[in-house]
Amino acid sequence: MNLNNILQESGNITIAISLVDLKQFAVELIESTKRDLEEVVISDKAETYPTPKQVCEILNVDASTLWRWNKRGYLCPAMVGGKRRYKMSEVKAILNGGRV
Repeated sequence: MNLNNILQESGNITIAISLVDLKQFAVELIESTKRDLEEVVISDKAETYPTPKQVCEILNVDASTLWRWNKRGYLCPAMVGGKRRYKMSEVKAILNGGRV
């Protein structure tokens, strides 16, 4: 039986395990964690372009604030297909307390 299966199916038990099985479990655990982290990193790097309304909701500001920030050069929209969109990376920078 696989050690992962034992952990998922059983509660508190005591088992004897070989070093080979323990090493295999460690490798599987590391690989699983690595895959999960890679997915997070890839999704964070993928740039998205929310609408002004979505940005207002994310930052909890009024549309007039976005307009003023654009005039001051603080947060400027990009034109995508003739529509104003904001880079999510810049919105996250503001959320984290930094300047764009």
